[in-house]
This record gives sequence, C-alpha cells and structure tokens, in this order.
Amino acid sequence: MTPPRTAAGPSTPSARSGRRRGGRPSGTELLAAAVGAVPGGATRPGQQQMTEAIERSVAAREHLLVQAGTGTGKSLGYLAPALTVDGPVVVSTATLALQSQLVEHDLPRLADAVEPLLGRRPTFAVLKGRHHYLCLARLDNSTEDEPEDTLFDAPAERPGGGTKWLGEAGRMGKQIQRLRDWAEKTDTGDRDELDPGVDDQAWRLVSMPARECVGASRCPFGQECFAEASRARAREADVVVTNHSLLAVDMLAGRHIVPPHKLLIVDEAHELADRVSSAAQAELVPEQIDRSARRARPLLRPDVADRLTEAGDALAVGLAEAPAGRLTGGLPGPLREACTLLDAATRAALDAIGDIKADDPDPVRKQQAKAVLDELSTTAQRLLEEADHDVAWVEKPDNGSRRALVVAPLSVAGTLATHLYDERTVVATSATLALGGRFDTVARALGLEAPPPAPPSPAAAALATATAGRSTGVVGGGTAVGVAGPDAGGVASAPGSRAATGVVPATSGPGWSSLDVGSPFDYARQGILYVAAHLPRPSVSGLPEAAGEELLRLVGALGGRTLGLFSSRRAAQQAAELLRARTDLPVLLQGEEALPLLVRRFRDDRSSCLFGVMSLWQGVDVPGDSCQLVVIDRLPFPRPDEPLAAARAAAVDAGGGSGFSAVSVPIAAVRLAQGVGRLIRATGDRGVVAVLDSRLETARGYGPFLRRSLPPFWYTTRPEVARGALERLAKA
Repeated sequence: MTPPRTAAGPSTPSARSGRRRGGRPSGTELLAAAVGAVPGGATRPGQQQMTEAIERSVAAREHLLVQAGTGTGKSLGYLAPALTVDGPVVVSTATLALQSQLVEHDLPRLADAVEPLLGRRPTFAVLKGRHHYLCLARLDNSTEDEPEDTLFDAPAERPGGGTKWLGEAGRMGKQIQRLRDWAEKTDTGDRDELDPGVDDQAWRLVSMPARECVGASRCPFGQECFAEASRARAREADVVVTNHSLLAVDMLAGRHIVPPHKLLIVDEAHELADRVSSAAQAELVPEQIDRSARRARPLLRPDVADRLTEAGDALAVGLAEAPAGRLTGGLPGPLREACTLLDAATRAALDAIGDIKADDPDPVRKQQAKAVLDELSTTAQRLLEEADHDVAWVEKPDNGSRRALVVAPLSVAGTLATHLYDERTVVATSATLALGGRFDTVARALGLEAPPPAPPSPAAAALATATAGRSTGVVGGGTAVGVAGPDAGGVASAPGSRAATGVVPATSGPGWSSLDVGSPFDYARQGILYVAAHLPRPSVSGLPEAAGEELLRLVGALGGRTLGLFSSRRAAQQAAELLRARTDLPVLLQGEEALPLLVRRFRDDRSSCLFGVMSLWQGVDVPGDSCQLVVIDRLPFPRPDEPLAAARAAAVDAGGGSGFSAVSVPIAAVRLAQGVGRLIRATGDRGVVAVLDSRLETARGYGPFLRRSLPPFWYTTRPEVARGALERLAKA
C-alpha cells in the first residue's frame, strides 16, 4: 500500500488532531480552492451541486445516490466534502485506472490547494488486499520445494501430465531472485510498484492470501509485514482509497479490514453488486485440489493425502462428463459424489493437521495448508446443500484450459442491505445510476428500499404513446451543431424524460435520496444517436449481412475514426474482415495485440478503426477527433448461457414477474450507457453513435427504457442524416 502522502511525510495522530474544530471551511470552500488552483479552472455547477448534496447527507446521516455524467469532475466533487468529515473517509473504486487517478493526480492536487484553509496538509493512503503485498515469510520459504515450484513435477501430479520445462523453472528462479533484491529496497511491498513486474505464478509464490495468513503475532516476520504496515497507515489517513473487491470482502468478513469510518464513497457504483457477487462466489477446480493435496502431504499420513487426490480425480471426471452451463436440476451424480468425497477428505485432513501451536516449527506453511483445505470443505458443503439462494454451474472455457464447478449467490441485495450501510453514510456515484430515467432499479440492486415507479398520468401516457417512434422534432429543442442540421429530423421523447431535459428526476426511499447533477456537455449539440431502424431484427450470431453493409457505409462516410463495440468476438472478427476486404482503412482488432497498444495506435491514427468486445465498452477513453463514430452492433443483453443472469431471470418469472424486464433489460441498459459514453469525452468532441439494432427503436416494451438510460443525444432513425453528419465531420 502506498503510504499516506503529505509534503512533510506520513500522517501521524498529531497531524490528525490539528484539524480545525471551530470555523472549519465547508466542502464548497474547499472545492473552490481546489478549482482555483488549476490553471484556467472554472466552477462546474454539477460539481458544486454534488459537493453540497454530500455535505447535507453527511449532516442528516442519509445515504445518497449521485449520477454525475462524464465531464462533471465528480472526483473533486466528492473529495472536497470528504475532508470536512471527522476521522477517515473511505473511497472505493471499481477500476485500477480510477484508483491511480485519485492517488496520483486528484488527491495530491487537492491536498496542495486546501492546506492553507485547513491549516495542515490532508493525508491519504491506498488499501489493497493482502495478496497485493510481498510476504516476507513466503519469500523466505520460496527456495524450498513447494508443489508449485519444483524443477520437475511428476507427470501424474501436473494437470494434463507432462513435466515443467527446464527453461520455465529457470525463468521462475530469476524472477524470485529479482523479488528478493526488490524486497531489500521497497518501502511498501506493493506489487504495483515493482517495475518491471513478474508473472502471476511467480507472485503467488511470494504473496499471501488473507485466508492463509497466520497473523502478525504468530508470524516470524510480523513486525516487518508490508500488509500490516499498509493497514496501520490507512488508519491514520484522512482519505483511504480502496477497491470494490476488498470492500466486498470486508463486508463479508465482518468489516474488520477497512479502518472504521463515518463516510463511504462508492465511485463506479454500478459495478458494486457484481463485485460483491464475485467475492461471495466459490469454485472447485481439480488442479486446485491437486495443489492442496501436495501442499498438505508433508503434514498428513499417506492414506489421508491419497483421499484428497482421489477426490480431485473424481471431480475431474465429473466435470468432463457434465455439459457447460447452469445446473438447474441439482448436482449430477458424478459431481455430487466428487463433492461428497472432497468434503470427507478435507475434514479428515483438517483433523489430522490439528491446531497451530506456539511451538510449531513452521506455522506459516501449516496455516496455508489448513486455510486451503477449509475453503475446499466449505465450498463442497455449500454445493451439496443446493440452497435456493445459490446458483451452481459448470464452467468450461472454449480452449478447454480450465474446468470448474462454481457456486454464487442468486442475489446480493440482502447482503448489501445488511452490511453496506450500517454505522456509516454511503454516497454511491457513477455516470450510470439512473436506468430508464429513474434511480429505483440501481437502488434496489444496492440493497436500498425503493418505492415502485408511479404510473404516468393519463395525459402523459397519451403524449408518450403519440410521440414514440415519430420521425419529426428535435430532442431538447436544439440541433447538433457541426454534426446535424435543422432539417435532420429526429425523434422526440416524452417531455420530462431524460432525453428531453438531460436530468433524471430525483427519487428517494427510507433513509436515502438521489440526485442527477447532469453533465457539462451539450449532448444534443455535440452528438447524434442514430438507430438503424430499417435493419432486420438481429436473429443469428455474428454480424448479419445487412448490418455489415450499414457499417461499411457509415465508416466510409467518415473515413475511419470508428470504435466498434460488438456483442461477440465472432461479430468483431467478421466486421474487421469485412472492412479489411472492402476498404483501405487500418483496422485494429482486439486480441491481435495488447489492448493498451491498440488503443494508443487508434488514438494516433485518425484513419483507423478499433473493433472489440465487452472490455472496450468501459475501458477506452479517446477524446478528440480520433473517435467520432461509435458503432454498436446489437443491444448488449446478457447471453442466455450466462448462469447468474439466467437464474435471476428465472426466479423473477417463477414469482409471477418478468425476468427479462427485471434482469436482462437493466443489464443491457448499463452496458449500453457505458458503450454510448465512449463518444463524448470532452467539451469539444463531436460525433455519432450508431446502433445497428432496430429493437432500440421498434421494441415498445423496453426500447424507451433503454433510450431514457442514455445521454440526451440528438436522435434520428434516418440513415442519410447520420451519413451526412459524418461526411461533414470528415471535411471539418
């Protein structure tokens, strides 16, 4: 963990006590100081609204959902009021990119700007999971013949047979030696500070998952532990930056990892429920059982260790026979037998190992063995229980590299309701919180009690029906200057919807409220949302021929500068092959090179196109004229074989509701909003989002909901309007 940073050094209790008790500056004053310190900085109304709303929520001890569009400057909008709160404030992010932005840029600049007002420099720290830090105890043992680090493994003990290549062992030894040298120099032991890095296998040999740690008091290296030092620094910081995965583990483990705090800010909050679900997920993998058996073998009688190996073999056979996908009828016989064998074998092994005693010669290795066995036993029992609140499935990647039996909770809303909000104020923020023009859906997913949406008045319902699908009028009453003209003809949404006003009406429930602070971008003038309503409804996998021809016409009108977001790898491949065969434009395809390199080439070459799948929908930020056309091939509904989404939809159906509307449509809304958001990243950006799925216009049930989840672009279904706008951009 990076230590709390100040101009004078790490934070101390005396620094904390120097915070002013009387006449303390407000969050808006701190925000003004931060904005004023930036050359050319100007107050953003949405940013100020956000700061004021957070201060009110903290004072009222009320939770807050804030939708803050791209360009709002939401980081400063929540960091400024955070510095008015006594004790540490925790900020959780979903991505490493945002975590890095906060720690390397936003927080240092804010600390510099507000020091004169606060009378001291605020401090901050990054808190990561224990496995992110070098473990000196593991490093000390890394020369011994661990099961994962032998020069040659016996063929029967390696997945798929065979032995480890001698060069592989030599390369591993060099990486371990480099880690030893680094351990003598590093102050933090944080893997992210190791440059150049090492591969995951090498890092696993020198890091310690939390479940395997014996604790500082029992560890011979406890006084020097990097992970423990990171937690100590976090306890003394004003702002602690962590990630959703660790926040989820903290909630599930009784909230003893993250320092006690009064205010939790969850950025990228639309990702939180999925991260909690992942943290509560468990799996059984034959190779994992094999490794645990080898690791525990020195502590066990041969017959007890052999039972573990036999259980792993039984699981491998059961997985080979079972088809991939959700297990709707309970565990198949071979998998049930494998879980039963594993449960009995792990219990016997744990009994044989016994408790860790003060005089144990190697408590670290003993705890590691026990922790893995205990986790295997717990997972096997959970699968055998076949509880209604769990979903189980068989995972088989296309390349056959790894097979697993997985179990995850059907819903985490109850977990969040119980563990997320207790004894702290929670501010959840994102550019994508209001789906279908309301906060209700995300609020429920985050464990908040939300009232059902009020039915529209008869007049409003009649107006919405009359205007839906019409090809006249201009969204927001303006035109897309530099993109479309006044004769373009768009589709007006019902008055009061997000597409008409750009701001979602506030929603509230018991103990929480919501706010949409909008965006400084003039979406209706900066961009067009074009839906190819004339195309046939997509019915086959891959890229339909008609959609391919439409793609060619759009890209040809602009001459590149296109980000293609596809629903499948096959569709992206077909699109790339089509453009390479029919145009001279450079086409970059995800998977052909490292993604950061592809994005850099796309940014540098204005004639290029970048095509890819889901990781591009959120992870690409290319402001300027290198990206002026974003093409989405079809609405990003979850695939029918996505086990959790399918199980959740089936549960809603069984309760008399619509699983498609309650589960699939909100998932598509979040993904679509994230993808569409790739177009306008700065106030000078112009362009077109083209959706080649006619259902966004023609589907009466969910089409309007999805459109209301998007930024208020100028809207049209006329292909000649979209092409004309692109041609004008090409000449600009």
